[in-house]
Formats: sequence, C-alpha cells, structure tokens
Amino acid sequence: MSERNVKSPKEALKEQFIKNNAIDPKYYDQYGVKRGLRNPDGTGVMAGVTNICNVHGYVVNEGEKEPVDGKLFFRGYSINDIVENAVKENRFGYEEVVFLLLFGSLPTNNELKAFLKLLDANKELPNAFFEDMILKAPSKNIMNKMARSILALYSYDDDPEDMSPNHELSTAISIISKLPSIMVSAYQVQQRSFFGKTMIMHPLIHGLSTSETILSTLRPDRKYTHEEAMLLDLMLMIHAEHGGGNNSTFSCRVLTSSGTDPYSAYAAAIGSLKGPKHGGANAKVLEMQKCIEENVSNWEDEGEVADFLRKIVRKEANDNSGLIYGMGHAVYTKSDPRAVILKANAKRLAQGTEFEKKFKLLETVERLAPEILRETGRSKDICANVDMYSGLVYQMLGIPQDLFTPLFAVSRMAGWCAHRFEELVTGRRIIRPAYKSVLKSKEYIPISERNIGKTAK
Repeated sequence: MSERNVKSPKEALKEQFIKNNAIDPKYYDQYGVKRGLRNPDGTGVMAGVTNICNVHGYVVNEGEKEPVDGKLFFRGYSINDIVENAVKENRFGYEEVVFLLLFGSLPTNNELKAFLKLLDANKELPNAFFEDMILKAPSKNIMNKMARSILALYSYDDDPEDMSPNHELSTAISIISKLPSIMVSAYQVQQRSFFGKTMIMHPLIHGLSTSETILSTLRPDRKYTHEEAMLLDLMLMIHAEHGGGNNSTFSCRVLTSSGTDPYSAYAAAIGSLKGPKHGGANAKVLEMQKCIEENVSNWEDEGEVADFLRKIVRKEANDNSGLIYGMGHAVYTKSDPRAVILKANAKRLAQGTEFEKKFKLLETVERLAPEILRETGRSKDICANVDMYSGLVYQMLGIPQDLFTPLFAVSRMAGWCAHRFEELVTGRRIIRPAYKSVLKSKEYIPISERNIGKTAK
C-alpha cells in the first residue's frame, strides 16, 4: 500500500492544495515579475495618476531612494494644516475633509453648513434594514457585516446601476452617512449573539458630528466629553484617505474599472481593509503590546524589551509572524505624519493616567525596533506607522477592539468614494495586469486510466 493511501483524505487534500499552488520563486526573477506590484527598491509600480492625495515618504536621487520626513496631502492641503486648524478653532473637521475629498476644494461656511445638513438627512437606515440585514444574520466580524450591509443597500436603491455623477454623489453621501450606524448596530448584535451581552440600541440624535454620533450610539449611557469627541474626530480625519496605491483603495478602483456598481466596489474595499496586513494591523499592535506586557517584567528596561522584540523577530513570540506590528510602511521612511500627530495626542492624553506606562512602552518599541530589524538585514529605513498608536488612542476612548478596523473603514469610505469618482471619469479602461503562465502541456488521461501516483505525459 502506498504512502498516499494511508493518509487521511484531509491530509491528502492539504498536500495537493500546497503542491498545486506552489510556484518556484525562480520564475519571478526569470520573468521580471514585480511581486506585490512593487519594484526591487520597495517603491510601488506606477499604476495611475491622481488628483486626490499625495503620500510623500522619500525622494529618488540619482537612482537612489533617500528617506525624508513623511508628508500627506488631501487635494493639495497638508493633513497637518487641516488637523491643526480644526483643533485650533475647536471644531469638528472630519466632515470638512469629506467635502474636500468628494468635491476637491475646502468648503465655505455656507457650503459646509449645507453639507452637514445633507449628511445628517442621510444617517437613518432604511425601514426594517436593521431587522432584516443586521439582526437576523449576526456576524462575529464587524467588517464582514459592514461589507454585507453595503451590498444589501443595493436592494434599497431605485436605480443602483445608474452611474451618472448625480447618482454616484448621492450614493456616496448616503453610504458615508449610514456607515457609522451600520457599524454600531453590527457591534451591538455581535455582543448579544456571540457573547451573551445586553444589546443597547439608541435612536440617532440629529445635528451631531460623525464622531459624536458614534460615541452617542456606542456608549450605554450616551455620555462623552467634548475632548473625547474631538479626539475621535481627529482619528477620522487622518484615516480618511491615503492615496490610490493602498490595497483597499486600489481594490475599489479595480472593481470600478470593470464597470460594476458602487455598492460592489465599496464592499470590496472593506474586505481588503479587514486584512491584518492592511487596516487590521491596529488590532495586531494591541495584541503584540499585550504579549510584551505579559512577558517583559520591567517595561522600562530597554534591554529586556529589546530581547523580547528579538524573539518576536525570530518568530519565537507573539503570533510567530516575525513582524513588529506598527513598524514600517510601503512609502514612509523617516516618519509617518499620521503617526506623528497621533503620538503627540496620545502622549498628552495618557499623561498622569493608567495609560501612561503603555504609551511609554510603545515609545520604547518604536525607538528600538529599527535597530533590531537592521540586525536581521530586513530593513534600512523604517519608522512607526499610524497603527502604532491608534490602538492605544482607541483604548483611551473606551472603544472595543472589535471596532478598531471598522472605525478605519467608516473614515476611509470618503477616500474610496473620491477614488471611485476619479476612476469613473478618467480611468475608462479595465485594470488588468498580466500573469505569466509557467504550466507545461499535459496529455488528457481518461478517468478509467488514472492510477494513483501516475503522472501526466
């Protein structure tokens, strides 16, 4: 009896799965394949042009990539200026960012007031939507439920295949307005269905900002401070957009290029953002932080922290991935401007609280990680990314971990909508990169002649 016969069907299928999907790495070099659509120096393959966002993290000088402080621009405006002015004027800025991304310019006072009323008028979910689409089919993962809910909204649209500018704008505004309610509703149903907790459903209070709406519907007592709402508003602003090359935005543009409806394109973007290598990384930082806290006796001992980080890199600790989550970015080299903004706010809010030690631990990880990664020869230029401190900020706001990435999606929907518009107007060609087949021709074998272990001619 052959070895294959004594294996369980499951083991045999596993072996076939791996064998049939494994490609010799030599082919990637042989055919000049840029894996992950990235060049050998780490820069991205140029796949398009955009007027929406500029993510600047390095310069190329005489063919060499040189690190520079990271900069982020929305429609030409620095994210630092946008955030700083909203904070200085003590007003919510996310809705202004949404207007800027969708319409390409900063709103006047009257334009912003009219836009706020438009967003407010679109917040309510359709009749029976909560019962039919969320309550009756609970999901352990909020991101999956959000994607499914957006697809379900297709059924409530009188003409969902209409891709005229007016309809695309109204659809985008509707989804941006409704997504916070979908997120909180999905979370409440998840808590009741899978964790036996009380489901608390608050009615919407009209006239609130997006961040206030989220805190008001999420918290059992509906109470929050102005400072808390402003901090969440800041989080929404810095996560709203990040260029056309990030995985979720590119997914949205790829689907849009096929001519599909907006609901399908936005749902796909959420599916992409869910991944731990993309939007799901913020929760991974929190998990890593907890692992360090449990295994390092003295968080202030840099040597002890460094030794444990080396274990993580050697795949001996945390999730055995070898990754120090929160470190590194595809574009930023010296600094991620979003991380710089978040770090400053996290430090200010953590001071004198139970979170101060946690902040200092993350700060130590940020400081030690580049050298530890250099020891392995993995990276030359690496900095903390936005995920390093976002999880801690959410913790300080009392946001459950299950909502870290969904909040990212709520914010980023504005950027996805802007990129869909641009792809519809300017792209006009289906995105279809090439894949080189390395298959060899095989002679078909009739089923009666297929013996175990027999190879194709």
